[in-house]
Amino acid sequence: MKNIFIITIISLALFIYGCGNNASSSHDLHNHESIENHEGHDHNEHLESESHENHDHNHESDLHAAENGVHNETDHAGEIIFTQKQAALSDFQLFEVKPEIFHEVITASGQIMAAQGDEMAIVAPASGIISFGAKKISEGVAVTKGENLFYISSKNIAEGDYYTRNRAAYEQAKKAYERAEKLIVDKLISHSEFEQAKFNFEQAKTAYEAIANDNSDKGINAKASISGFIKSIDVSDGQYVDVGQMLGVVSQNRRLILKTEVSQKYYNDLRSISTANFKIPYNNELYSLKDLNGRLLSIGKASDANSAFIPVTFEFDNKGNIPQGIFVEIYLISSPVNNAIVIPLTALVEEQGSYYVYIQIDAEGYMKREVKLGANDGQNVRILSGLQAGETIVSKGAQLVRAAAASGTIPHGHSHSH
Repeated sequence: MKNIFIITIISLALFIYGCGNNASSSHDLHNHESIENHEGHDHNEHLESESHENHDHNHESDLHAAENGVHNETDHAGEIIFTQKQAALSDFQLFEVKPEIFHEVITASGQIMAAQGDEMAIVAPASGIISFGAKKISEGVAVTKGENLFYISSKNIAEGDYYTRNRAAYEQAKKAYERAEKLIVDKLISHSEFEQAKFNFEQAKTAYEAIANDNSDKGINAKASISGFIKSIDVSDGQYVDVGQMLGVVSQNRRLILKTEVSQKYYNDLRSISTANFKIPYNNELYSLKDLNGRLLSIGKASDANSAFIPVTFEFDNKGNIPQGIFVEIYLISSPVNNAIVIPLTALVEEQGSYYVYIQIDAEGYMKREVKLGANDGQNVRILSGLQAGETIVSKGAQLVRAAAASGTIPHGHSHSH
């Protein structure tokens, strides 16, 4: 019994000792974890501090880059890169927008014609079969005054040779007139009979002398009466012609007429018109009457009763070998407009009925911008909105910039420095 009691006392003591050691170990573990968490907290704060310092450093770098004019790609959304190397390979040009004096413009269509007295018709001096001269003639060929262009022969036709018939008629009329002169002195014929003989002689003489110096083995010559070029040929080789029939036209082409007709709604604006530009459709070349010694001839006071248009006519020197008879697009220059924003027409790019220009934003960067157009004079156009003075745009090569925008590529190492 005594032994059982002693064993119980020892077991109880061991149990109490073991519980104390476990509590101490748990406390030490808790303290150790608290220390580690605290140290970890300090370490995280240190990392956050370093991150904040790095952020401040990056922010200062960004500010430094901005001060030196270097920007990220996001600074110019939609920017188009067109390098200076690309520009050097074409006729690329820039244009600085400045306010200037422009003029209101009335657009119309018209025609180029010969000035009065600047061309002469070639007519047949005799009736007969026509053949072309020794020189091969055609429209546009240059000719000189007195040059033979056609032969007219009547040797093989029923009426007989025209020259021979006219010479015979002249000689007969001359003899009759000389006889009448003697008879009238002795009053053997009446005064009216004498006058009739004189009239017949003068007519025969005129007809004969008109061809006397132009007769040849090939027939009677038809010559150019002025120097110039052959504007038209109205007959063909081997054709029969009557005396007085038109064979062709020779034009000096030195002065030309520009004629157009303008709608009556512009009647009040016509008083301000002083000059005009015109464009030839087949080569799209623009001509200015100021450069061609042009002048306004007339503005119709009222339109024709059967027309809703008013005629406007100019005269100018043909310095550019401008052909007659062609139809042209005309820009009538009217009243001035001060402080207008004006750019070359070549700067415009059209997309689905809207018009755009490319603005330069740095040495190799451009932005597309829509503009609203006013009148144009065939060379320049007035901008109503979309541009401001001082901006620089692409005036030549806009299509190249447009192609660069379509490619969507940015050259490696490009910086947006101003």
